[in-house]
Amino acid sequence: MSIKFGIIREGKNPPDKRVPLTPSQCKRLLQQYDDLEILVQPSSIRAYKDQEYLDLGLKMTEDLSACDVLLGVKEVPVDMLIPNKTYLFFSHTYKRQPYNRDLLRAILNKKIRLIDYEMLKEKAGKRLLGFGRYAGIVGAYNAFRLWGQVNNAYTLKPAHKCHDRREMEGELIKVDLPKDIKILLTGAGKVALGVMETMSALRLTQVFPEEFLEQDFEEPVFTQIDVKHYFERKDGSDFVRQNFYTKPEEFQSSFMKYAKHADIYIPSHFWSEKSPLIFTREDARSQDFNIKLVSDISCDIDGPVASTIRPSTIAAPFYAYDPITESEVALGTPNSIAVSAVDNLPCELPRDASEDFGNEMIKNVIPHFFNDDKDTVLYRATETTLEGNLNEPFAYLKDYVKGT
Repeated sequence: MSIKFGIIREGKNPPDKRVPLTPSQCKRLLQQYDDLEILVQPSSIRAYKDQEYLDLGLKMTEDLSACDVLLGVKEVPVDMLIPNKTYLFFSHTYKRQPYNRDLLRAILNKKIRLIDYEMLKEKAGKRLLGFGRYAGIVGAYNAFRLWGQVNNAYTLKPAHKCHDRREMEGELIKVDLPKDIKILLTGAGKVALGVMETMSALRLTQVFPEEFLEQDFEEPVFTQIDVKHYFERKDGSDFVRQNFYTKPEEFQSSFMKYAKHADIYIPSHFWSEKSPLIFTREDARSQDFNIKLVSDISCDIDGPVASTIRPSTIAAPFYAYDPITESEVALGTPNSIAVSAVDNLPCELPRDASEDFGNEMIKNVIPHFFNDDKDTVLYRATETTLEGNLNEPFAYLKDYVKGT
């Protein structure tokens, strides 16, 4: 079965420089699948230039109407949607996000098959694609960039001004931390793994959670804690992970014992709205609360991390939170918490993040277009059909589409 892919030009503002497949990945796919053709729509904003695709023999064209499958990254503007095509992008609709209701309506009206990247999962529920790793890498970098800035200790180049990850990591040689500083990380998924990569590049020493609480050190250290460390049962019985996920209302935060010892906190966990808050605004006012800087990669606004009161931007990534007034104040204000809360961190290293994402595409997604989707990976991620209907797994979006 022959199939024609098209790589679309990103149209959402602010511009996103990432791509679903890099030039070398496109060439690799063409070598792997004889029945595949790839067309690329010209773009002046991509991190990979048009010429880089052309240099590897890719076909460049403004008109992608001949393509069967169109690949993007962010939401596609309604006026750029081509009817009767299969699209893959992050649509941000499956949670009934109000701001994208009109987009889903247009997709249905234009009889487009939408395959949402976030819904591409193994049968067990594990996601197959995402930019989480690079969110962690850059989010951790921003923590140390912010520390240097707020303490006038050193200056790191913003990640988005670096050509790639290698140049960004080269900046880390400038980092000069107090010898007794303690850094805390929550999370255990891909985002947290990305944070760990930056920690490794800094050659920081990792200690056990118990050591973090009980010992002092003569060098900068960090620890990584999981839900069992910072949540506990309200009735005092033993923590059982499955119970936490099924009945989170029976648990409460025990994070303050870590907040008492940490200087920098890097949240990179997954959090459900049904879960307890990690630290509250009242907690942040406590004399036992020692955290001076939060680089919130998870970035749940007015959620589990009280100091994250708004998202920040790549252009203006930092602000400060005053626990007393519970409001934003100027960075460096005495007794405030310095905050980094950029919600599109992978965009800071678009070339590296794109390469990582594309590798996952090639390994975990593209093969299903050529094996009749025998494991129903594509079907289970298909929100809308070419007949202009919601796919069965997404029938719950019917009222959302209607606006009721």
